[in-house]
Amino acid sequence: MSVIFRLLWPLIYACSAYAVYRLVRFLVHPWFTRFRYIRGPPSASLYFGNLKQMFDADDDRVLEGWVEKYGNTYKYYGLFNMHQIFTMDLKVINYILRHSTEFPKPRASRFFLSKLLGEGVLVAEGEEHRKQRRIMNPAFGPAQIRELTGTFMDKAIELQNFWDSAIQETDGTARIDVCDGLTKATLNIIGSVGFNYEFDAFNPSKNNELFDAFNTIFSTTKRSSSVLAMLQAAIPILSRLPGTRLKKFEEARGMMHRIGMELVQEKKAAVLQSLAVEKNGGAVGRKDVHALTLIKANMATDLPDHLKLSDEDVVWRTFLVAGHETTSSGVTWCLYALTQAPKVQKKLREELFTLNTETPTMDELNSLQYLDAVVRETLRVHAPVAVTTRELTKDTVLPLGTPYTDTRGQAHHTVPLEKGTAVLIPILAINRAKSLWGEDSFEYKPERWKSPPETISEIPGAWSNMLTFIGGPRACIGYRFTLVEMKVLIFTLVRAFEFELAVPAGDVTKRPGVAQRPIVKSEIEKGNQMPLLVKRHVRV
Repeated sequence: MSVIFRLLWPLIYACSAYAVYRLVRFLVHPWFTRFRYIRGPPSASLYFGNLKQMFDADDDRVLEGWVEKYGNTYKYYGLFNMHQIFTMDLKVINYILRHSTEFPKPRASRFFLSKLLGEGVLVAEGEEHRKQRRIMNPAFGPAQIRELTGTFMDKAIELQNFWDSAIQETDGTARIDVCDGLTKATLNIIGSVGFNYEFDAFNPSKNNELFDAFNTIFSTTKRSSSVLAMLQAAIPILSRLPGTRLKKFEEARGMMHRIGMELVQEKKAAVLQSLAVEKNGGAVGRKDVHALTLIKANMATDLPDHLKLSDEDVVWRTFLVAGHETTSSGVTWCLYALTQAPKVQKKLREELFTLNTETPTMDELNSLQYLDAVVRETLRVHAPVAVTTRELTKDTVLPLGTPYTDTRGQAHHTVPLEKGTAVLIPILAINRAKSLWGEDSFEYKPERWKSPPETISEIPGAWSNMLTFIGGPRACIGYRFTLVEMKVLIFTLVRAFEFELAVPAGDVTKRPGVAQRPIVKSEIEKGNQMPLLVKRHVRV
């Protein structure tokens, strides 16, 4: 035993010394950090700093409240009370988004996302991220999305018929959880355009494992488990604890991986068959052109092996997660917004009927200006992802567009950032900042897009001068997919139905997760839902 102890003693000593170093650094850091004079809210917890306050808020208002008190750039406390920076300064945000290699996602965030969504384009950094984007780009081009519009329409009509059946069982008005229906519809779309596979999510007799897995991963109803998840992200060994939410995520992802890998193998065989047909001068017409485009690009003979995606990459990068939650969340909140603005709902419906077809093309949908404004306003006010975070790889000082005043009353035109510091980019807060959008920035007003304020031109977003799809090299690659899919669903559903909110507006709120899903505060036990009163629209 003494021999073993003598052999282990250097390791025990080194671990103990490192633990003491980390403890001392933790205790003295606040007194020597470059952030010590930056204003911000006091820590609310020894372990969670201000994170639990931010997570427990029903929307992004807590961050915006601190902006009013501390200014556009302030510090807050992260896990174990480590300093982090919040900023709405567009000059800083623009620099961070353009220099993605200097500002990767934090390690804890990448760990958490990898447990949910796999080691994909959302998690990859540096050259690996560039490689995945290079392969994926052809599958998300305008020409490919144009070909998918008909499939989107088919699945939207399936949802319309599903809700029609529910209405027929009532006196003409049904209470429908539109969040559930839209989640199933977008899952059906992914199956069809991704794999030419029918998930048949509307079939109540079918045990749909994939739908249950999505609900497990994207649910936002359990707050306490998310607190544990923060600790698991910081201390990965805790992720092995049985029965935790993160463990359930891994189980759900494992099931999704199994199904996805089977389908990818089928599509690879289909690609080889299509290449043979094309070589002989034939034409290939398939609904899953999206999948075939990606897999074909990945199987190209002139593509070096080190640039190719693995089969697992193909699953996670594209079909099982890309666009699913953004679209279902976006259309859910759009229908909610229309219940709170009946004149907007009526005006939109009138425009939709100017097209004398129930199955418009992508170009016809894009010609509808008010529909476009409704989609823009929805993604502005109800951005599916409220915040994102980046971490510094080195000490740096960034110039500010708007100076901040420190606790000593001194004005600063730059912000010092330390290596390892997390910088929070408030997507939703920027999207509805009064300084950029005007005093009515929190109102849902599609009319604002007729003449948007010049100030929003400074927002460094990839689309429509907002941060919903971020910007720079890490901008959302599938935003065109999402926009057309949203327009198809809104076109079909608003033409067919009239919507009212089934509960008081104050009872509906949202909570952060991978995306912001709705909940009814008086019906927490029912999980994520958006209950609307739905009836057929009778055109006169």
